[in-house]
Amino acid sequence: MSSPPPSISLRLWMIATVTGSGAFMAMLDSTVANLAIDTIGKEFDAPLGDVQWIATSYLIALALSLPLTAWLARRFGSSRLWAAATLAFVAASILCGMSRDLTTLTVARCLQGLAAGLMVPVGQAVLSEAADRQQLGRLMGTVGFAVALGPALGPGFGGVLIETLSWRWLFWINVPVGIIAVVAARYVLPLGETSSKGRLDTIGLLLIGLGLPLVLYGAARIGVSGTTASSLLIMAFGITLSIAFVIHARRSSAPLIEVRLFRRAGFAAAVATASLTGAAMYGGLLLIPLYLQESLHQSPTDAGLMLFTMGLGSAVVLPLAGNLTDRYGALAVSVAGSAILLLSTAAFLFYSIPLVATLASLLFVRGGGLALAQMPAMTAAYAAVAKSETGDAATLINIAQRLGGALGAIATVIMLEQATGTGKQATYVWGLGLLVVFAIGSMVTSMLFKRPLTQSV
Repeated sequence: MSSPPPSISLRLWMIATVTGSGAFMAMLDSTVANLAIDTIGKEFDAPLGDVQWIATSYLIALALSLPLTAWLARRFGSSRLWAAATLAFVAASILCGMSRDLTTLTVARCLQGLAAGLMVPVGQAVLSEAADRQQLGRLMGTVGFAVALGPALGPGFGGVLIETLSWRWLFWINVPVGIIAVVAARYVLPLGETSSKGRLDTIGLLLIGLGLPLVLYGAARIGVSGTTASSLLIMAFGITLSIAFVIHARRSSAPLIEVRLFRRAGFAAAVATASLTGAAMYGGLLLIPLYLQESLHQSPTDAGLMLFTMGLGSAVVLPLAGNLTDRYGALAVSVAGSAILLLSTAAFLFYSIPLVATLASLLFVRGGGLALAQMPAMTAAYAAVAKSETGDAATLINIAQRLGGALGAIATVIMLEQATGTGKQATYVWGLGLLVVFAIGSMVTSMLFKRPLTQSV
């Protein structure tokens, strides 16, 4: 019988709360700005093609700063870097709220994305450095709750702000939250160790700093305009640069990101699971609203509420997933979550779901399955490395999640495009089948987690 995991001190819960607030802001702003695109376009009298950059630029800038996380954390300390990134995010939010033209707003969104690309993985690294490995599941579940709550509440919360106040309040709301978090960080977060040793790997930075944004930019273009030759070429160039970075990093004595962590038992499997569940999540966020509206004839509002139900399922289950992971290990919880994800997705293939209550329940369960599969994977990845390596681990996990989500969305778009000639229903069958494949892949990779995961490193 499993022994109870060690209790968590109030200090650790406070660290999780502070770092989780940063993750909440970053995830909230990655979703709510999409709601304001039409409103902003009308105010600035700009075409949709130009306005959509307020969403795309955020994601591209986030990918640009993400590879620098590990080096900056080693150089300045994780806690100092987190506080600086959060202050930069607040300053960029103020600039967004004060913007008087589309160019200024787009630049401000880029600055927000650069800060968010540091804030999220560094917050995870701070928490992982401070906690025992048998406490990580519950703590990551708490932070994961904040991350999941952002996309879940974002559409409804953002809609209320836009209708009752102004789209500018989508950004002003970050200011008090961010300032309180930075002040609290001064008293709560540990200072952490710094090291002036090791020069910046400029070759590696150029390779991954260009490669990763190009992959995500190509993915964004495919999501908006479909598969075009230029989009595929951009993605291919980005993938080539990213592969070149991996080759360079393996040969370098002081790489920008320590990719040799993939040799650690269980680390590669945990990162692969995080990537596959990211593909299942973002592929589903693209496919399911279309399926609900075109196949089940729901209104956009009803489809939005159904997506909220799925996000709520993730948010509610994440704390439970953390407790289960600390008690029974990441392997068992992630395999079970992948199985739930598989069954709840496959149900759409075999059954017509006319009842709203049935559909909402199924999507709630799917959201819970995603949480049970993904959060233990992150815990397993951190448990497989030493505490001094958590900065590199956090960077690799977040890159894998971003790439998995982008490639999952792309694969879904391509599948839908190729299947359009066979009728709408067959089109969604192909798309749902792809989501099932992602869930099966997640189940297979989660079976390869390190045993036992509850040992301190």
